[in-house]
Amino acid sequence: MTAHQVDDHVLGNPDAPVTLLEYGDYECPYCGAAAPVLRRVVEESDGQVRLVFRNFPLAGVHPFALTAALAAEAAAAQGAFWPMHELIFARQHRLDDAALRAYAEELGLDGGQVVGDAAQAFGDKVEADFAAGLEAGVGGTPTVFIDGRLWTGRVEAGALRRAIASGSSTSNASGLDGGRDPRAGRQRRWSLGVRRAQ
Repeated sequence: MTAHQVDDHVLGNPDAPVTLLEYGDYECPYCGAAAPVLRRVVEESDGQVRLVFRNFPLAGVHPFALTAALAAEAAAAQGAFWPMHELIFARQHRLDDAALRAYAEELGLDGGQVVGDAAQAFGDKVEADFAAGLEAGVGGTPTVFIDGRLWTGRVEAGALRRAIASGSSTSNASGLDGGRDPRAGRQRRWSLGVRRAQ
C-alpha cells in the first residue's frame, strides 16, 4: 500500500532508514508550500530520510494537475524528475502546455516530449500512483506517510523531524487538516480519455 515501489521517484539516500511518502498534486497550493519543507527535511537528515513522491492529481478541482503530473513523469524519462518537480511547484500559477514545454526547455530537456501526445505515454504511471493513493485512503493533498503511518500534522520541518525521531506519525494538530486541500474529499478517478488540459 505505502511501501516503496521500483518506479517511485526517490529524493535522498535510497537506502535511508526512514521514508516520507507524499501523495501530491502539482496545482495544489498546499503541496507547493510543502515541497521545499520536505526537501529540507531530507537534505538535513544526514542520509537518514528519503522522500518518495507519488502523483495524486485532483483533476476535478485543479484543471492542470494531471497535465503537470504527466510532464513531470515525461521529464523523469529524460533523467530530470526532481528538477522538473521543483520547477513546476515553484511556478504552479502557470501549468498549461506552453508553460510546461518552456520549463522543460529551461532544464535542457526536449520540451515537446513533456506535453501533448508524447506525455500521454506516462498516464499509466500517474494512474497507478493515484490508485495506490486511493487504496491507502488518500482523500486530499498533500498526504504524507512516515514509514507507512499517516502524518496528521502540518507539513512543517520541526514537527516532521520530531515525529521521525519519536517514531510517531500523529501530532497535537487539534483538528487541523494537515494542509490537505479541503475541496478534494470526494475525488475518485479522472476520465480515462484525454488526460490533459489545454
